[in-house]
Parts: sequence; C-alpha cells; structure tokens
Amino acid sequence: MDNYVVHVVDDEEPVRKSLAFLLTMSGFTVRVHESATHFLDAAPTVVKACLVTDLRMPDMSGVDLLERLGTMGANIPAIVITGHGDVPMAVAAMKAGAVDFIEKPFEDEVLIEAIKRAASQLEDVVDISHDVASLRARLDGLSVRERQVLTAIVAGLPNKTIAYELAISQRTVEVHRANIMSKMQAKSLPQLVRMAIALEAHERNS
Repeated sequence: MDNYVVHVVDDEEPVRKSLAFLLTMSGFTVRVHESATHFLDAAPTVVKACLVTDLRMPDMSGVDLLERLGTMGANIPAIVITGHGDVPMAVAAMKAGAVDFIEKPFEDEVLIEAIKRAASQLEDVVDISHDVASLRARLDGLSVRERQVLTAIVAGLPNKTIAYELAISQRTVEVHRANIMSKMQAKSLPQLVRMAIALEAHERNS
C-alpha cells in the first residue's frame, strides 16, 4: 500500500474523523474532503488512490460525483457508503462506475477489505466483465420466479415489498434470495449487482 491514498468524502465532520482514524490506524494514507465539490477540485492530481464517498450529501450526491469523475476521465476506484434503503442509489452509483458499495452500519473490516480490493482493481469485476457467457448460463439456471426476485433485488426493493408485489411470503422471498446467490455464485449483494449490470450492459451493446 506504499504511496496509496484513500480519499474520504463525507459532509459530516465526525464521520470524516472516524473514518480517517480507522484507516490511518489500519496503515492507509488518508485525505479527507468535506464535499464532493472539494474532492473534484483535487481529482485531476489524484493518482494511485481510491475514493470512499457517502451517497447522500447536500452539495452533490455520490452518484453525481462519480458521473462527474467519469466525464473528467478520472480512473479512481470508488466505494460508496449507503444508508439503509439506499440500494437503488447504490445501483445507480455502480452504473456510474463505483466498484463496490457498503451498507450502514458496517464492521470496520468490511470497509478495509473493500479498500484492499479496490487497490488491486477488484479482480472479480474484471472477471465478471470478461465472462458474460458464464453469467448468462447462471442466469438461465434461475427459475422464472427467481428471476423476478432478482430483478426486484437489483431494483433495491426490500423483501417485504417483493413479497407483496409477487404475492408470496417474506420467508419465500428469503429462500429465493439464497437460491439466487448460490446459483449466480455471488458472495455478496454488491457482487450480485455487478453481475446484473454486466449482463445488462452486454445485452444493451449486443
């Protein structure tokens, strides 16, 4: 991690200080920014780094920040931190270029491991983007109901809403979610979302 810098963007000072302390104690070099605008000013000079940003900020959302970075051509791996119920925004952030998202509250190690993966350019993302045929085969292995549940999951709907819309019990939704994760060989919700985005992009471009 020599010369690797983690840039933290959050409008709340206590959060910035807490994350800076955690990451510094974990051996990272950290820079904090109180707004997305502040980080954008520094972005042209940022190299060998990753970005950790909150999704909901007053001046510019995390999604807008990533879209601006994409327009600038800045190649900075980004991890977004989301509140409960913000999965739709997290999905939008990943479509805008985020490599991972983490839902609050989270364990310290979850963030640290996400940053380490970002530092190594998230090899699983590379694998996903180059292995669409395998993903398609996994998707074809889902039942009609499982594909309906998958669509709802990626849309960010909670189990209760999925159960209501599909007229099934929440317990049945949970069983379907477990089956989907297993059949798609996804280790986490962010990875499942990345798979869905890769398939969507492939279908759109084919």
